[in-house]
Amino acid sequence: MDVQIGFVLVRFLHDLFTAVWIGGLITLGVAVLPSIRKHKQLGIQVKGILDSLQKRLNTVVLVSIIGLWLTGVLLANRAESFGGFLNTSNLYSMVLAAKHTLVILMTVVAVFRTVTVVRFKKLEPIKSEKLGAILLIVNIALGIIVLFLSAYSAAL
Repeated sequence: MDVQIGFVLVRFLHDLFTAVWIGGLITLGVAVLPSIRKHKQLGIQVKGILDSLQKRLNTVVLVSIIGLWLTGVLLANRAESFGGFLNTSNLYSMVLAAKHTLVILMTVVAVFRTVTVVRFKKLEPIKSEKLGAILLIVNIALGIIVLFLSAYSAAL
């Protein structure tokens, strides 16, 4: 019984971290940034809000990424069909390998967006904003595919 409660807790945390990260991306891309763009004429006030929001979201995303990696390792080790990290020996492992590859790519995009776009913003604010928006859209698309692969692997 204790093992089952532990598994449920790990699964719950994995799902929570996923919802926070990917849900946050979708909310940011679909609701927050478009709404803020409509009020761009407010200038410094909007910039201050965006900077504050970015700092908080960076922390939330970092915690979610770390949590996903930790809980993901625990979940994968429990699955009988799991053949190892990026192993493609069976359908379950292939789906997980694809999912893990996309999560790695999402992590790289998130880090790149956080580090590079913020620095680039000081030199080229308009280009930086466009690059940030493109990277956000890329990560939203990757996140949706990851969610699909998660559902697919759960059905196997």
